[in-house]
Amino acid sequence: MLKRSDLFFLLFSVLLFSPLIWVENPAQLLKATNHSYPLLASFIKFAVLATYGELLGARIVSGHYPLATFGILPKAVVWGVFGIFIKLCFVIYVNGVPMALALLGMDQAASALQGPVSVQMLIVAFAISLSMNLTFGVWLMTAHKITDLHIAAHQGKLVALVHPIQIGQILAAMNWQRLWSFVLKKTIPLFWIPCHTLTFMLPSEYRVLFAAFLGIILGLILAVGSRHKTPENSTSAV
Repeated sequence: MLKRSDLFFLLFSVLLFSPLIWVENPAQLLKATNHSYPLLASFIKFAVLATYGELLGARIVSGHYPLATFGILPKAVVWGVFGIFIKLCFVIYVNGVPMALALLGMDQAASALQGPVSVQMLIVAFAISLSMNLTFGVWLMTAHKITDLHIAAHQGKLVALVHPIQIGQILAAMNWQRLWSFVLKKTIPLFWIPCHTLTFMLPSEYRVLFAAFLGIILGLILAVGSRHKTPENSTSAV
């Protein structure tokens, strides 16, 4: 049932995305910002969009917006930092995987991403997505689960950003079966690899933005998958 809080969230959503409507040339602005401040732009995109997706997912799971304990600001900072790493990894994998493919005989792998849509572009984009998600993606999802539980342990307060993360304790208490059976085994092959294949077929200035928007969709997917789980299994988007 639609609640008053949903109306406020809808209004917030309109305000959040309204700059894209009022800016005369949003594509050009995005391109210029990405060129001048690539890491800062990545931080902001993920801090806003991925946190937005998690909050929306939390609404689906719990039936309300747990603003008091959700930890919007700590999560936004964490997602922003992850966004920087994601941007750096995009650069590494987009340049490194085509070089590896060239060693396997695909000499035009690097130029395939710059040309028109083709089977060769699809193969290269899939190879980049597969390589990144089977290496960095696993680390990212595990790291996010750790930070998510750390923030939850501090009731979503900003102090979570300055308190040391008790990694050993969190790893010992973490539900690895849940992390493996749904987050890693299902979302990586069924969501991340196909979606990031599409990501790497886009022009470079749109890739990180599209990846950040995927965070919204993933938050919803994980929320739906968590509806019949225990609270501990439902706290994180990864």
